[in-house]
Amino acid sequence: MGLMDGKVALIFGIANKNSIAWGIAQRFHEEGATVLISYAGEILEKRVVPLAAEIGSDFVMQADVTKDEDLDAVFDAVKEKYGHLDVLVHCVAFAKREDLGGRFIDISRDGLAMAVDISAYSLIAMAKRAEPLMGDGGSIMSLTYYAAEKVMPKYHAMAVAKAALETISRYLAADLGPKGIRVNAISAGPIKTLAAAGVPGFRLMLKFSEKTSPLRALVSQEEVGDTAVFLASDLSRKVTGETIHIDAGYHILGMTVTDEEIGLAND
Repeated sequence: MGLMDGKVALIFGIANKNSIAWGIAQRFHEEGATVLISYAGEILEKRVVPLAAEIGSDFVMQADVTKDEDLDAVFDAVKEKYGHLDVLVHCVAFAKREDLGGRFIDISRDGLAMAVDISAYSLIAMAKRAEPLMGDGGSIMSLTYYAAEKVMPKYHAMAVAKAALETISRYLAADLGPKGIRVNAISAGPIKTLAAAGVPGFRLMLKFSEKTSPLRALVSQEEVGDTAVFLASDLSRKVTGETIHIDAGYHILGMTVTDEEIGLAND
């Protein structure tokens, strides 16, 4: 018996085997869910289709989340084939490279609008289409990052988008709660993914997080998947509107210093 036996879960945002979304998909499959996959563009098809085969998923559709017709096609296909949806996972984020790095004040107007549209508004667009399919309630979740709460170097446009995403999650939780639909966000620590590679200084963020977080460890895709299983399953049936941190405790720190720096200070 799996924690997600009989549940139908739709995941947006798998790009390759290093994607956090893929870690979530694997864990859902292991817990008995029927996993449906939507990916961002045709260039990713050759990577995503073989991954879908690994977990026995025969529902793989491309969708540009900025296009209503693409989202309509995905959710219409879910309705036609399964009749309902239990879990929706939003793992979609994008910002122009020039709006990550440099000075925050130089973020372009269209660049910020694009980042918010793709990375945050798309959750509203998905939830609106998922609602009619969740007649018996359901779970919606998204991926965020600590830069939504505190300043992280060079995260810039994406930080604003993630802050919007967390606010959207809370408002959706309030809006959809009467129908038994829960909405939460997972704030994961830095993980090596295709998207993260575009953030200037990301390797330093990884190194620093591992050295200063209370657990002195990085987070894996599979560990984020474990949290997603909790949020998707009945174990979290009264949890909604939350941003759950899985970052080895990094977010609790008021001062981040390495053990070596503390040692030098005490000498």
